[in-house]
Amino acid sequence: MMYDVTTGSMFDTFTGRALTGPLGEANVVLEQVSVVGARWGDWKAAHPDTRILAEDGGIGRAYRDDPLGSRDAAGPIFPVGDIDPRLPVQEAVVGVIRPDGVPIAFPVDATTDALADAGQIEFEGVVVRLADGLRVFTPDGTELVTHQAFWFAWSQFNPETLVWTPAGS
Repeated sequence: MMYDVTTGSMFDTFTGRALTGPLGEANVVLEQVSVVGARWGDWKAAHPDTRILAEDGGIGRAYRDDPLGSRDAAGPIFPVGDIDPRLPVQEAVVGVIRPDGVPIAFPVDATTDALADAGQIEFEGVVVRLADGLRVFTPDGTELVTHQAFWFAWSQFNPETLVWTPAGS
């Protein structure tokens, strides 16, 4: 959930829809944008002038490397409904919705490894490339909005997801 401190409204992070508060009552839906995860070393190599503004996030405390303390190591700590067995529940995926509404998930580690050799992956009408993280495009080069999440979360919102797997898997 995302929270708007000004109005007290809460938003669904997968849909961008305001669920509570005045923005929920107004049926506000946020424009979706991609958030791309990247390893710090890869980011710094691609963007050498990047500066860290506040190592403590600007709130007076430093974050540990594992801020949740492996809290979710055994799986989600809250009920998530039926588990889709195609991937481990904690598998990080980059999910995308094709322009025709079909959802697709790309397991982050396997996709990143395959792209190191292939340069790009074409799957079910989309193209995946490494560009400061995993990015997904239409065949004509239009970048699509992606959502990086754990598999259990993505699959709950998108149960009909097509899943890319490396050849031979």
